[in-house]
Amino acid sequence: MRIVLGADHAGYELKQKLLEYVRELGHEAVDAGTNSTAAVDYPDFAEKVGRAIREAAADRGILICGSGVGASVAVNKMKGVRAGLCHDCYSAHQGVEHDAINVLVLGSRVIGPELARDLTKVFLSAAFTNEERHLRRLAKVKAIEEKYG
Repeated sequence: MRIVLGADHAGYELKQKLLEYVRELGHEAVDAGTNSTAAVDYPDFAEKVGRAIREAAADRGILICGSGVGASVAVNKMKGVRAGLCHDCYSAHQGVEHDAINVLVLGSRVIGPELARDLTKVFLSAAFTNEERHLRRLAKVKAIEEKYG
C-alpha cells in the first residue's frame, strides 16, 4: 500500500520514525511534511494528508500532532476522509474493520514510539469487513457527509 504521513512540529520526530517503520513493513511511505520541529499549523498538514487520500495518491494516511485532536478535527472536514484518533490497538484495527477509517491520527505527546509502531502495524494490516451492518452504517455516514458537506 501507499501510505502518506504528515505531522505538525509536535509530531515531526514521531513521523520520521514511522516513515521508516512503514517502509520496513513493506509499504511505500510518502512524506507530506513538516520537515522540522519549527512551529507550524496542524491544519496545513491535515489537508495535505486528506488531499492525498481524496485524490487516491495514497491508500491510507497517518497524521500526527501533539494530542491528535486538532489534526483529527481538521482532516475529518474533508469529504471522503474517515480519520480515527487511536491510542489503543483495538481502536486502530476495529476502526478500519468496522468504520473503514482511512487515516490513523496519533498524539505524539500522548503515546510513545513503541505504541505508535504497534498502532501503525495493526492499522495497516486491518481490512474493512464489508459485512452488511458495517456497509449500512458507512452508507449512513456518507449520507450525513453529503447532507452537511
